Amino acid sequence: MQSRRLGKSAIHVSDICMGTMTFGSQTDEAEAFRILDRCFDEGINFYDTAEGYPVPPDSKWVGRTEEIVGRWLKTKPRDAIILATKVSGPSHVWFKSPCRNGMTALDRKNIMQAIDDSLTRLQTDYVDLYQTHWPDHDAPYDEMMDALDELVSAGKVRILGCSNETSWGLMKSLAASERLGVHRYHTIQNNFSLNNRRFEDELKQVCRQEGVSLIPYSPLAGGVLSGKYQGGAKPEGARFSRYLGMEGRQAVMGRRFVNEKSLAATERYLKIAEEAGLHPVTMATAWSKQHDFVASTIVGVSAYDQVDPILAAKELVLSDDVMAALHQVSRDILYPMG
Repeated sequence: MQSRRLGKSAIHVSDICMGTMTFGSQTDEAEAFRILDRCFDEGINFYDTAEGYPVPPDSKWVGRTEEIVGRWLKTKPRDAIILATKVSGPSHVWFKSPCRNGMTALDRKNIMQAIDDSLTRLQTDYVDLYQTHWPDHDAPYDEMMDALDELVSAGKVRILGCSNETSWGLMKSLAASERLGVHRYHTIQNNFSLNNRRFEDELKQVCRQEGVSLIPYSPLAGGVLSGKYQGGAKPEGARFSRYLGMEGRQAVMGRRFVNEKSLAATERYLKIAEEAGLHPVTMATAWSKQHDFVASTIVGVSAYDQVDPILAAKELVLSDDVMAALHQVSRDILYPMG
């Protein structure tokens, strides 16, 4: 397992991170422990969660993922784990968090309450990486960065990051931190995969120039790149099988990930993987890791048997020919997720 630095911080992490957003909804605690134990034994030291997990967001189980991760964390040496979690962003936009009765915001009050609640559920006195979960571009960045700085100074958090941010928002936060003389973001957690390469348009330059690391989520494009939705299939228990039968945000998200262009691109990726003798999940994971602005790729599974093809990417470096073939698909089918 390779190790990489998070931004300009002192923290190094494995270049694969295990995400946990299905733990407590799709995945029960016993299965979650099996998955986490296997990852730890294979050298993964980086684990990502959030106060708003599991998905889909629902008040009936919000916080359950952190509780499961917290109980697992007690079975391991704390210093051996790099633990990341998130504070829910604004609930007045398209996304409504189930935390704090849906009254979340990135102000001092919410940030202070969120970290204390997360530390209680996680059964630890600090989090290695604390991230804002969705930005609020109309709220004062100075107040947010100042409050987050307090958490670092208090020893509750080691370093800071953001998620689902834009180029403007990331630069705005970095400028605020520099002006105020407070701790900055070292990471950005955004969607990035073969089916969604929009990060490369602008944000990769920000990361390179400013020393911020991408820790991409959904490298399998929500499981689409595994091929399980090809030919109109809707596998039982799969996230988008459920979302496509729902209304509102989940339905919109389902159509963004599973559509004519994304399935056409995936069909070509599956052929490339077959010709290279690779599992498509292994190829997609390795592709994500093979970028200089990426520190660690966040993977997610809902069942133990999904772990093997991900771990097969640990030491894999895709050949120039495979990378060129993958890039050609991206040129031919632009922005399959819109």
